[in-house]
Amino acid sequence: MARSSPGHVVTRLRPARPDEAALLQGWRADPQTEYEVWGDPPPGVAATETIPPPPGLAELIVTAGTDRPIGTVGWHQVVYGPTAGSIALDIGISIRPEARGLGHGSRAQRMLVDYLFRTFPVHRVQASTDVTNLAEQRALERASFTREGLLRGAQWRQGSWHDMVSYSRLRDEA
Repeated sequence: MARSSPGHVVTRLRPARPDEAALLQGWRADPQTEYEVWGDPPPGVAATETIPPPPGLAELIVTAGTDRPIGTVGWHQVVYGPTAGSIALDIGISIRPEARGLGHGSRAQRMLVDYLFRTFPVHRVQASTDVTNLAEQRALERASFTREGLLRGAQWRQGSWHDMVSYSRLRDEA
């Protein structure tokens, strides 16, 4: 374990261990912000209808310096055309309330993008967040993402459509 100076916050990413399955399941069952409460599906979509998970879906644990799990980061493929060169990765993050406001979110997202560019031959990593989620917008900007624009009515959550703000980092910006 790396030592840190007083006041220095250490953030790490790692795969989940088998003994953490119940912890992750509990986190998913206990949303901690309005942005994690999905509610019923939109009108005209049956609650039993499902869309298969996107290809390339993966997740890592975010830990504090003591290896204590404090959240997750994940990614999946987004296809913008018929060739492999048109694949981007879309990332997301969830940090538990007790670990927020310490810089873990921006550090974890910066580390994840660095890992993804080292691991996959993609040119683009993107993220989006609710227009009202100012903390995540600041975290993405601190992680060197560029704000691109508004995604109108992009997410169904809590009984209504929500606008999102899109961000990206390109390989040559990393």
